[in-house]
Amino acid sequence: MNVTVIGAGLAGSEAAWQLAQRGIDVTLREMKPEKKTPAHETEYFAELCCSNSLRSDQLENAVGLLKEELRRLGSLILQCADATRVEAGGALAVDRHGFARMVTEQIRSHPHITVVPGEVTEIPEGEVVIASGPLTSDALAERLQSLLGADTALHFYDAAAPLVTAESVDMDKAWFGSRYDRGTADYVNCPMTEEEYDAFWKELTTAQEAPVHGFEDKHVFEGCMPVEVMARRGHDTLCYGPLKPRGLKDPRTGKEPYAVVQLRRDNADGTIYNLVGFQTHLKWPEQRRVFSMIPALHDAEFLRYGVMHRNTFLNSPRLLDRYYRLKAEPRLSFAGQMTGVEGYVESAASGFLVGVETARRLTGRPPVDFPRETAIGALGLYVSNPSVTMFQPMNINFGIMPPLDHRVKGKRNKNAELSARSLAIIDQIKQEVREA
Repeated sequence: MNVTVIGAGLAGSEAAWQLAQRGIDVTLREMKPEKKTPAHETEYFAELCCSNSLRSDQLENAVGLLKEELRRLGSLILQCADATRVEAGGALAVDRHGFARMVTEQIRSHPHITVVPGEVTEIPEGEVVIASGPLTSDALAERLQSLLGADTALHFYDAAAPLVTAESVDMDKAWFGSRYDRGTADYVNCPMTEEEYDAFWKELTTAQEAPVHGFEDKHVFEGCMPVEVMARRGHDTLCYGPLKPRGLKDPRTGKEPYAVVQLRRDNADGTIYNLVGFQTHLKWPEQRRVFSMIPALHDAEFLRYGVMHRNTFLNSPRLLDRYYRLKAEPRLSFAGQMTGVEGYVESAASGFLVGVETARRLTGRPPVDFPRETAIGALGLYVSNPSVTMFQPMNINFGIMPPLDHRVKGKRNKNAELSARSLAIIDQIKQEVREA
C-alpha cells in the first residue's frame, strides 16, 4: 500500500501525515527547492505565501469551528500552528518560518514518508493525491488539463500584503490595541484623519500597477482583492473594509479616527509586521511611495513588497465527490486550493479528509461520512455539489451548514450553538477517525 502525494503545501503535508499515521507508505513529491513558484521563498513545506494568519480562533466563527474540529481529530497543521502561534487577538496567527520549519521536520522524520524532490510532469501510476496548489507548474497543469478536459480549469488572481519592520513604525503616530479591546493589544493601529485618508485614497487609486497577464478587475476573487482594486470601488469602501475604524479608539483623542490601518505581527519575535488587508499588485516603488503616506509608516522599512499571481482551481462540482476523489478515476484525489476551497485552514481540512478516507479505502474500511452539520463535511459536500453552477472558491461559513431546528436569539449565540452541535458529532466519531 503506497500513495504518491504531489505537493508539500498545507494540504499535501496534511494528507501525507494522515496516511502515514495509519500505516500507509507515502511518497511525497515536492519540486522545492529545485524549483519554486513566484510566491515561494523558502525550502520549507507548508510555506504561507500570503498572510500569516489562520483567521479567527473563536467558535462563533465558522473557521474557528473548522480549526477546533481538526485539533480534536489530530491534524498536523493545527498541531504545528498552535505550537508556533504569535499573539493576534482573537485570531490564530503563526510565526511563518517557525511554523513551516516544524511541519517540514515532522514530515521528513516520519518513518512512513519518503520525500522525493523535483518537479512532477506526469501523473504517476497507482493511488495519487494531487495537492500541487494554486500555482501548479505549467507542465503538470497541462497534463491535468488534457486529463480533465479543456473546460475544467478556471483561474483567479491572488495577492500578498507587504511586510515592514516593527522598529521603522512611528509609534508616536500609532498605538497597540485590538478592536473593541477584545483579547490582548496585539495590533499596531495606524490612524488617519479625513484629509490624510483622502490624499492617500487619491494616490492609491491612480498608482501604477505591475503588469499581470490577463488581469482585469472583474476577475479578482473577492476574498483576496488587491487594496487598490477595492479602493476604486468608492471613496469610502476601504473604511468599511480593511481600514474600518469601528471599535478602535485612539487613546490620545478618545475618539475613533476616520480610518485605521492595522499591522499584525508576522513572526514570534515581533520584529516584522504585515499590513492587514493590503494585498496588492502595485509596482514596488509605487507601494513604497503610496503606503508611506500612512502617517505612522512615513519611514517604514519594507522587507517584502506585495505581489500578485494567478491561481488555478478546478470545476470541482462536476469533477469530484465528497471525498475530493476524481469521479471518473477514483485512484486520483485532489486536495487544497486547487479544489476550490479557499484559505489555509480549508486547504488543510481537505488534505485531512483525503488522507483519512484514502487510508480507510486502502485498508478495506468504510468511509467516515462527515455530515453537513460538521465544518469538514459541509466543505466537502459544497465543493462536490453538482447543483452549484457558478462555482467560485469558498471559505468555510455557517451558510453551507444546516440551520438549527430551533430559534436562537443573536447571531453569535446561534453560531455558538451550531459549533456545539458540530463538535458533539466530532467527539462521537473521533476515536474511529483517529484509528491507525
